Amino acid sequence: MREPIIAIDGPSGVGKSTLSKLLASALGYLHLDTGAMYRAVALAACRRGIAPNDLAALGSLAEEVTIDFARGAGGDRVLLDGEDVSAAIRTPEISLLTSQVSACQAVRVALVDRQRELGASGGVVLEGRDIGSVVFPDAEVKFFLTASAAERGRRRFLELQAKGLSVDLARTVAEVEARDAADSGRVHSPLCRPVDAVVIDTSQLSIDQVLVEMLRVVEERRVASGRGGQG
Repeated sequence: MREPIIAIDGPSGVGKSTLSKLLASALGYLHLDTGAMYRAVALAACRRGIAPNDLAALGSLAEEVTIDFARGAGGDRVLLDGEDVSAAIRTPEISLLTSQVSACQAVRVALVDRQRELGASGGVVLEGRDIGSVVFPDAEVKFFLTASAAERGRRRFLELQAKGLSVDLARTVAEVEARDAADSGRVHSPLCRPVDAVVIDTSQLSIDQVLVEMLRVVEERRVASGRGGQG
């Protein structure tokens, strides 16, 4: 009996990346950051001078590039055609461009196919904005993380400051709100909460508190399906 597929969705800044890594590590599952895949395509498009409205070129690019994940002493790394782009894909410029690039249907088709290949065998934690609704609608466990835009902007502001970047808090919150509008309003696979997802508001919770709740839900589902005690 295969282990479950765990889908974690939600807007930017709710802690999806951190929590998905911790959850996967605690369970011994594969962690797949699907958002990083879209960011990598956006970075490749930026470097090659491909405009975000050139849908044909973006689709071809998504089919052409190779995106991999690797574990190192400093944590998980994202590789674009063999190059470590873990830091390069996290700049404010690429964050905003990612919303535009990810709205391209051809890009989504290419990356969703790859995500399904990687997660089909189970025992995997996938994070993004449409995992539970589009990529794996039959995932055994679905989480939807939320937090206020102000709180998510504050977290992003502190994260960028810690990296030595010069940022403005009000502008960072505005960028979070703009990203929300773009992700929720896009035609193809918009950000939405799956009806069967467990919703967790992280605004006033620590990472550890959210992780404990997620582990409780996963174990509850595993026991109900007869998998409990096997992992």
